[in-house]
Amino acid sequence: MFYFLSDFSSLWSVLNIFRYITFRAGMAGFTAFILCIIFGPVFIRAFKDRSIREIARRKDAPGLDQFQTIKEGTPTMGGVFIVGSILVSVLLWGNLTNSFTLMTFVICLCLAMVGGVDDYVKLKGMGQHRGMRAGVKFLWQVLIALVVAVFAYLHPDITTALDMPFFKNLVIDLGVYFILWVVLVVIASSNAVNLTDGLDGLAIGCVLMVAFTLGTLSYVTGNAHMSDYLFISHVAGAGELTVFCAAMVGASLGFLWFNCHPATVFMGDVGSLALGGSLGMIAIIIKKELWLVVLGGVFVVEAASVILQVLSFKVTGKRILKMSPFHHHLQLSGWNENKIIVRFWIVAIILAMLTLTTLKIR
Repeated sequence: MFYFLSDFSSLWSVLNIFRYITFRAGMAGFTAFILCIIFGPVFIRAFKDRSIREIARRKDAPGLDQFQTIKEGTPTMGGVFIVGSILVSVLLWGNLTNSFTLMTFVICLCLAMVGGVDDYVKLKGMGQHRGMRAGVKFLWQVLIALVVAVFAYLHPDITTALDMPFFKNLVIDLGVYFILWVVLVVIASSNAVNLTDGLDGLAIGCVLMVAFTLGTLSYVTGNAHMSDYLFISHVAGAGELTVFCAAMVGASLGFLWFNCHPATVFMGDVGSLALGGSLGMIAIIIKKELWLVVLGGVFVVEAASVILQVLSFKVTGKRILKMSPFHHHLQLSGWNENKIIVRFWIVAIILAMLTLTTLKIR
């Protein structure tokens, strides 16, 4: 909204500041943070009053009860004010004529709605259900991702080429299969963040690192001179996603204020699905999908641990971990929750630094 004030810079030159991505990104991050800090307590009280509380004890994982008992009754669905803060900030500071911003906005909002329904089913089940049926939840994720994937495929500024890290001229054109690729990346990133969201501040701290890095990459990708210098694909207009990423960073910091150990509110699927899907969509637009495997390494390991655990049990009848995702295996191995969280954050920071460092290696 404020972006359009720059149209009147001829009347008052100071209004031209609203045209600069760096200024609007900084303000978007600040706005999202302040919104979380102000409205976070309001939502938390409302969740408590309406008994929107975590059902920590799980029949399918009784081994976790020793850790989960103290978390029983903690308000959940805090993702409502995370996503709300992000979207309001983007509406205020983003360029709403930018199609990339709108595509990411839609992914974030729609996946938040799916996650919200999933959380509601969990609460309504009073501990008997762990959310929507997996098939139904997956179907909605596919449909949402598919709609946006078609728009991405038809978008004149988004190529169907898969940009390979470390190679200057190696590009794979996916053609029409690009649609399936978009669906895969969005769903994978969405569910990977969802699986990581199991300890206080773990997922949101890692989201913060990834969003900050993708914001930097978005700015570089949208700048013709910088992208040319680094030999990476230039995507005209992608710089606007820096504003969206900054809003995610600000909202993540604001939510972490309440979600740090011991958490006073949990994110819920309403937040994790939306944040993960948004990160995946941004990576697709700026042609950094394969970089996301390294950058989001924590999420990759968490998701892979679940997949390998299931495959191992079905094939051999044995489990390779004490429990999946991996952070629960570490808990049952005697690691303190704070140690797991902080060390995962450290790994996320190192991977973010590594991703930015390797940009020039082509």
